[in-house]
Amino acid sequence: MFSSKPKWYADGLKFTCTQCGNCCSGQPGYVWVTAEDIRKIAEYLGREDGKLRKDEVRRVGFKHSLTEKPGGDCVFLQREGGRATCSIYPVRPVQCRTWPFWDELLKSRRAWDEASQNCPGMNHGQHHAFVAIEEVRLRNGR
Repeated sequence: MFSSKPKWYADGLKFTCTQCGNCCSGQPGYVWVTAEDIRKIAEYLGREDGKLRKDEVRRVGFKHSLTEKPGGDCVFLQREGGRATCSIYPVRPVQCRTWPFWDELLKSRRAWDEASQNCPGMNHGQHHAFVAIEEVRLRNGR
């Protein structure tokens, strides 16, 4: 049933990446990648065969996920001088490009605020209007 009640973030949200790397590390999880993502990443890395190595991508059922380094960092996360950067940033998967505007974080103010405890960029920096947030959220299909 359609709800006419405005979403809690109808006035928009603030977020600017601080390059802390927290969203790219921590507990084991999945960074889903499509065959097209894999091809783009491989091309970006200069791999003519269009493939990623087994230490970079793993099969999970019928899907594929990027792997993690020991300690939980994404295989493509690089830490240097207190900053964390993505070595495949221009071709990072949709899941990464749409952080933090994921359905599970937008379901309630509480969920958003809980996630913001581990992400210093949330609730700070650039204001994102409701329409822009919805476009990102829908692009992710989460």
